[in-house]
Amino acid sequence: MSTPHNSAIKGDIAKTVLMPGDPLRAKFIAETYLEDVVQFNSVRNMFGYTGTYKGEKISVMGSGMGMPSIGIYSYELYDQYDVENIIRIGSAGSYSEDLNVYDVVLATGSYSESSFAKTQNGYDKDITYPSESLNEKIVLAANELNIPLHQSLIHSSDVFYREGGIEYTNKLKDEKGCSCVEMESFALFHNAKVLGKNAACLLTISDSFVTKEVTTAKERENSFTKMMEVALLAATSK
Repeated sequence: MSTPHNSAIKGDIAKTVLMPGDPLRAKFIAETYLEDVVQFNSVRNMFGYTGTYKGEKISVMGSGMGMPSIGIYSYELYDQYDVENIIRIGSAGSYSEDLNVYDVVLATGSYSESSFAKTQNGYDKDITYPSESLNEKIVLAANELNIPLHQSLIHSSDVFYREGGIEYTNKLKDEKGCSCVEMESFALFHNAKVLGKNAACLLTISDSFVTKEVTTAKERENSFTKMMEVALLAATSK
């Protein structure tokens, strides 16, 4: 049965889904890494694909930007399509001089000022957490591929253009311990917890609040291959 946001039917989507924010990144992953690919969704141009990687069935689908968007897509995948695992593979802005452009980060938790979780089911804490077992698979995959992995708490923001500048980002780094910022993981982790599923968040640093380095939209779409390869290996490991 389809939803207002996804034209797939049960069975079209694998138990594990890689979820970039950008649907064009989903398309790139499907075309570059998967075999026997079938597109299961194009509603609102939120592309979704299922194929095989090293003989294992896997899906990849965009989430869009922000918690409301990933909140809809991830909830439906878990609740209506029997997905068990979602690995977000996104971009992030670095708050730390220790994180440079193209570094890969695994979230150990997601701090947010968002009211998403409280509105969704009354959860009133400001940190949500990934699945330990899924994070362990990602660490093992990164080690096998010899790809350095930074593990830390991250900031999940409702706001991209925020007033307050460097003082606020320094506060998040120094007082909260957040190494970088993105906009989706807090909601993803919450949905997984509510529904008894698994979630993880793997990020590539796309820009830095410290050095002011930035990547282009095209680079974010198809150059974050280390993160993609770690996620694919973790998703298909036993």
